[in-house]
Amino acid sequence: MTVREVVRTSSGQGLLVFGILLIASTLRTPITSVAPMLGMIRENSGISAAEAGVLTTLPLLAFAAISPFAAGLARRYGIEKSLFGALLVVAAGIALRSTGPIWALFLGTGTLGAGIAVANVLLPSLLKRDFPNRVAGLTGAYAIASGLAQALASTAAIPLAQLPGSSWHLSLACTLIFPVAALIVWAPQLQLSSAPEREASSTHDRGRIWRSALAWQVTGFLGLTSLVFYVIVGWLPSILAEAGYPVATAGSLHGLSQLAIAIPGLLLGAAVKRMKDQRALAVGVSLTTCLSLLGLWQLPALAALWVALFGFGAGAAFVLGLSFVSLKASNSQEAAALSGMAQCLGYSLAAAGPPLAGLTHDATGTWSFALAACAIATLLMAVLGSLAGRAKTI
Repeated sequence: MTVREVVRTSSGQGLLVFGILLIASTLRTPITSVAPMLGMIRENSGISAAEAGVLTTLPLLAFAAISPFAAGLARRYGIEKSLFGALLVVAAGIALRSTGPIWALFLGTGTLGAGIAVANVLLPSLLKRDFPNRVAGLTGAYAIASGLAQALASTAAIPLAQLPGSSWHLSLACTLIFPVAALIVWAPQLQLSSAPEREASSTHDRGRIWRSALAWQVTGFLGLTSLVFYVIVGWLPSILAEAGYPVATAGSLHGLSQLAIAIPGLLLGAAVKRMKDQRALAVGVSLTTCLSLLGLWQLPALAALWVALFGFGAGAAFVLGLSFVSLKASNSQEAAALSGMAQCLGYSLAAAGPPLAGLTHDATGTWSFALAACAIATLLMAVLGSLAGRAKTI
């Protein structure tokens, strides 16, 4: 038995899964936890809505820039070590952005995005390699972990910032708990990091992925899902405040949307695994998200219903999109290549959303245009999802 085979017993696998879930808790929480405090940050710093939107966009730009190199890091250092390094970068970014100056806020946000980008790419590859028969279930599990962490951070953001002697800096710093916990639990994996040259895709794998129509469909579905998600999550508290909700209530409703994101992980993990054809599911979650956006736009008085529905629909789309990355690939190398492509191009698309939404709000004085544009994007999601969900692999 190799060291890896010994440790990948039931107890070893339990520790590995726990580590994966804690890593998942860091993948969006440091980004989404900023949204409830954007108004406070703008008031204290004087930045515009478009500049505030950049705080959501910077991590997405980092995702797009760094994702193509993540597989190369795994090839050189192994997946386990690369993930550990990614968590260190996330923690450093959170610490930097919490120090006070506005330049540190922006630089730290970009830094943590670089770390998250590597983990985003390598986790699907790790699941494909170590849990080939449990990909959908574990993808659902780490979507649950991510959603619960986001809900906790979003709900606590404003109360923490309003404590005596506190500020938005301290509230942002509190999200350090997520990467630090993940680092502690993941550390034992470093001693059994497998042969680096087996961890990433070859040039042949990458070339085949970029020539595949199915890969482009998966990329488009994930890209539009990310675009809609980060526009709404980034601006939801501001949208609700404009509709007349108090700041604290808007923060709580933002937390509700993040909590709802966790629900599809409970329901879809096993279901996706049993489905050879996911077209109906892809169309269904896209239209559910569309309905929630139309509701927020036209009937904000029922915001609790719409934000919960949005969280469910967007969360389900993410679970399905992440499952596509593993299910449509034939091996872990191909999964890493597809993940890198989908996240590079998908997040390049998504990065334009938050600042453009902020610009249109500054120009028109309303969020109606952004909500309508996101609703149209969900219809395109339905089309691409119906193509990506066919019973075929690359």
